[in-house]
Amino acid sequence: MSAIRKISHVIDGKRTSDGAGVSLLRIFGFYETGLFDPFLLLDFFGSENPTDYIAGFPWHPHRGIETVTYMLEGSVEHGDSMGNAGTIHTGDVQWMTAGSGIVHQEMPKANKGYMHGFQLWVNLPSTHKMMDPRYQEIKADEIPVLTEENGVVVKIIAGEIKGITGPVKDIIADPVYFDISVPENTVYSLKVNPDYTVFAFVFKGDGFFDESLDKPIKKGQLVKLSDGDQIKVTTSDHKTRFILVSGKPLNEPVAWRGPIVMNTDEELDVAFREYRNGTFIK
Repeated sequence: MSAIRKISHVIDGKRTSDGAGVSLLRIFGFYETGLFDPFLLLDFFGSENPTDYIAGFPWHPHRGIETVTYMLEGSVEHGDSMGNAGTIHTGDVQWMTAGSGIVHQEMPKANKGYMHGFQLWVNLPSTHKMMDPRYQEIKADEIPVLTEENGVVVKIIAGEIKGITGPVKDIIADPVYFDISVPENTVYSLKVNPDYTVFAFVFKGDGFFDESLDKPIKKGQLVKLSDGDQIKVTTSDHKTRFILVSGKPLNEPVAWRGPIVMNTDEELDVAFREYRNGTFIK
């Protein structure tokens, strides 16, 4: 028998600054470690003012994680220690596996109008912390779109729905990453893996993710959803758009310092020592 997930946590994003001075909304991060296992951090960046983001994220290291950048509007130039360079544009996704270590930069470009998007950090299990770094760069026109009979639109970045599979492949967390738009006065249900962590972040409009609550989840709010194999979203006078993310928990210890996430403090010490002495890149 199917069980519809309820809301276990509602989180309001907090305004902060990162990189060389990029203004962003941090939805969750270091202080919620473990709550969203295997996910570590979610940032929503966006502004009409280039001074809020143009300083970008100059050269910095990562080890032990994956970073996922999804551009809703605008573009970001990137480069890394493996010699990769390019630009992701509106609708594009970059899934970067840092593994054993990578040094890269991400520099937003000035945009006429609103520039915004997401960055998600995904933890790697101990068995894959030191895997070879790699990129999956997905262009907007490679992302399949499912339009349901009731007008719901699902962009399928990772995972599968109704036989349609997203273009992001071979990720250890077995993630689902959907961008879902639900029209006004609509009920939409979706199956999820009952053993996986599931959350949704609303970035347009509002909607109900739990029938037992009388207040909708509004723009800028995230819900973590409890146990069950189905989610149900209901809208009234407003449509909503949200990202739905799920993944397999690691249930491992987390040692986290800045851009590097390992399992022990000793492993962190090794990583930063290697970064200082020039042996970080394998």
